[in-house]
Amino acid sequence: MDIRRTILWMIFSFSLLLLWNNWQVYQGQPSLFSLTPPAAEQSKTAQSGDGQPAGVPAAAATAQPGAPATVPGSAAEPVGQKVHLKTEAYDLTFDTTGAQLVQAELLKYKALDGEGGPMFLLNDQPGDMYVAQTGVVGPQGSSYPTHLTPFSLVTPEPVVKGNTVEIAFEATADQVKVVKTFIVPRDGYDIRVRHDISNLGDQPIDPSLYLQLTRDGNDPPNTSGFYSTFTGAAVYSSEDKFQKVKFDEIAKGKGSYIQQADNGWIGIVQHYFASAWVPPQGTVRTNQALRLADNLYAIRTIEQVGTIAPGAQQTVEANLWVGPQDQKAMNAVAPGLDVVVDYGWVTIIAKPMFHFMTWLHGLLGNWGWTIVVLTLLIKAVFYPLSAASYRSMAKMKLVAPRMQHLKEKFGDDKAKLNAAMMEMYRTEKINPLGGCLPMLVQIPVFIALYWVLLGSVEMRGAPWILWVHDLSVRDPWFILPAIMMATMFLQIKLNPTPPDPTQAKIMMIMPLVFGGMMFMFPAGLVLYWCVNNIISIIQQRIIMLRLDREKAAAASS
Repeated sequence: MDIRRTILWMIFSFSLLLLWNNWQVYQGQPSLFSLTPPAAEQSKTAQSGDGQPAGVPAAAATAQPGAPATVPGSAAEPVGQKVHLKTEAYDLTFDTTGAQLVQAELLKYKALDGEGGPMFLLNDQPGDMYVAQTGVVGPQGSSYPTHLTPFSLVTPEPVVKGNTVEIAFEATADQVKVVKTFIVPRDGYDIRVRHDISNLGDQPIDPSLYLQLTRDGNDPPNTSGFYSTFTGAAVYSSEDKFQKVKFDEIAKGKGSYIQQADNGWIGIVQHYFASAWVPPQGTVRTNQALRLADNLYAIRTIEQVGTIAPGAQQTVEANLWVGPQDQKAMNAVAPGLDVVVDYGWVTIIAKPMFHFMTWLHGLLGNWGWTIVVLTLLIKAVFYPLSAASYRSMAKMKLVAPRMQHLKEKFGDDKAKLNAAMMEMYRTEKINPLGGCLPMLVQIPVFIALYWVLLGSVEMRGAPWILWVHDLSVRDPWFILPAIMMATMFLQIKLNPTPPDPTQAKIMMIMPLVFGGMMFMFPAGLVLYWCVNNIISIIQQRIIMLRLDREKAAAASS
């Protein structure tokens, strides 16, 4: 059996599969390599077709058995007064209707829409709906303050307290007063939200608090169709860990996630950024992902506050993250919040690699040079494997004329041809798989690095040199993809030419296939491949020169 031919066909088939997958994603179809959990755990979802838990009417939810709570929908919401709060990291806009956070401009990030405008993570504009809401609900027939209730400002201006800025809103409905206070860090993205719930009536109440994120199903601006990133809801718990819920799964009632938990968080994730509600840990809550209207979805969690006697008050705090996927900062907010940066099955390699890259960046101060140095170090670590691979390929190239002679000698007699080739391999001490197996060992590392470079918000807006002003977007002049194609062609020329003309043609097509894909990939990824190819060529030339010298020394002795 011609093992090399089989391996070449496997590589070519995988390349075609990648192209087909990227085309499917570009056409709006799900990726073949999606890491989203399957919608098979119906015992944990038990959802009906409209996205609500089974047995619960539309726009209603039950926080705990025996404690019905009506959560209003989002249709026909009244428009209130807009209130602004600005910090070093944020320019926030609140709506007094429901004391909702309706806009969050991230001042340290620019939008990637090609216009260079500000980065709005939360927004309430047509075609860009993404807001954070909370409210208090009670038994059927009650009308406690929700995200549709008119609130008023407690103080006319935000109050500065140390390293935080506070803004408070209050509303009273059905003898229940709610004071909602947003405690915003001056230079951070972890917002504390305090709910002071007072019973002004003469009967005990047993309210529930809901924390909700509402978003349309549109992809973020400048989303690429050539590589897959996740945009959708997420639920985390210590029991089931990180669970993604696609918007189209919510619309079909097929989303799979844990509904009852006493820990974790809920959120919405997109490339580089995320928002999340983190309720108090140890408090039992109900998680819900539902469709509110056409192309409008919500992820929320509902928890019981407990019985509040007449004239008494209960305080419930929660954390709201609205910002970049900063793994270190997010992990400090809640366990598991940093896993919104999802590396899939290569997490065990990718996590340490990311931390090492962060350390390198602290020394170099430039993410482009960090990628270059990291690639050099990876190639140095794997040099023994690479050397074995290149030595094997170099030997195969030296015996290529003899292999062609054997092919001509035995013609179509495959049995005799293979026997003669194996004898030649034994005589020359060549392992026919020696050029492939060392490379296979390195594949998980390369895949891990791919996901680290693709998913790290640190690359967003990070320049390298000259024409590369942002490593997270494609090369504006396509110089790096052109270099990658050229280096791939050079590598093929340095390798032994396959005796089969079909194999040779396939090898010559591969640079065009991969190079064409890289024209649309982020510059940081293409930079890695370029450096990797260049170092591989240098290593290959050194090893081949050593073999030539060894051959010359053996001939002269």
